[in-house]
Amino acid sequence: MGPRYPASVSSRIVTRPTLLDVVEEVTAPSGSTTHRQAAARHRPALSPSRAADFKQCPLLYRLRAIDRIPETPTTAQARGTLVHAALENLFDLPAELRTPEAALDLVDGAWAAICAQAPELRELVPEDETTTFLSGAHKLMTTYFRMEDPSRFDAESCEVRVEVEIDGDVLLRGFVDRVDVAPDGRVRVVDYKTGRSPGEAFEAKALFQMKFYALAIQRTTGTLPTRLQLMYLADGQQLTYDPDRDEIERFGRTLAAIWRAIRTAGTTGDFRPRRSRMCSFCDHRSLCPEFGGTPPPYPGWPEP
Repeated sequence: MGPRYPASVSSRIVTRPTLLDVVEEVTAPSGSTTHRQAAARHRPALSPSRAADFKQCPLLYRLRAIDRIPETPTTAQARGTLVHAALENLFDLPAELRTPEAALDLVDGAWAAICAQAPELRELVPEDETTTFLSGAHKLMTTYFRMEDPSRFDAESCEVRVEVEIDGDVLLRGFVDRVDVAPDGRVRVVDYKTGRSPGEAFEAKALFQMKFYALAIQRTTGTLPTRLQLMYLADGQQLTYDPDRDEIERFGRTLAAIWRAIRTAGTTGDFRPRRSRMCSFCDHRSLCPEFGGTPPPYPGWPEP
């Protein structure tokens, strides 16, 4: 290809947390070594999802990021993990072998490998439902090939972890599905979504994620991506964003303000619930005062 992506990002390719991590935490008894290690293994950081949690409901942020209370895995999560793994493996193949048929084989192989590592997933997707489950993943891959032809370019890197501090103490952490570099050096960041494209009311949330990645990569490498692209494989739609340096700098100040609010709540333990229509999908309603529940005692702000 043309110019290489800066080594400070390319060298950060690591394994993305997957459904296997969720299964490990769910199946570990509360208070067990595995559960305690899961709760302590990360210094609190701001990711697109955690920032969205705090904006949606501070208590949700606390239960996920500080208490790290396990949530029940879903078939949608399993399908997302599967499709992401297959797409990553697809770009490990030579360009001429990146065909729709090969992609479907990669889906089936990835599912076998995932289940070998976490047999508990067989309970989530019983054998008599596996055909339907895999058919859904195949459909997403077929839609992907209608959106772009992976045989016409090489990804610079896949499953990239970006981690950087801004404003002294705001740790940003995220995982980017794919980074492409054009022959003229322009950088494109691609994120796959296995759901449907957002309606107008939720588009701002998607843009928030893309701006987050633009800022993290720019601060990590000194290179501002030319384009950020979300690919919605359920309906074949794409959402693109061409970041502006001044706008991204302003967004950095917004993230710093969110982090200050989180740290203030972390000092006092005052993570208040905020009722919304998203409560219907929350795993933690039984612990929420808005629904008659009581959160566990606050464990305190985790220190590295």
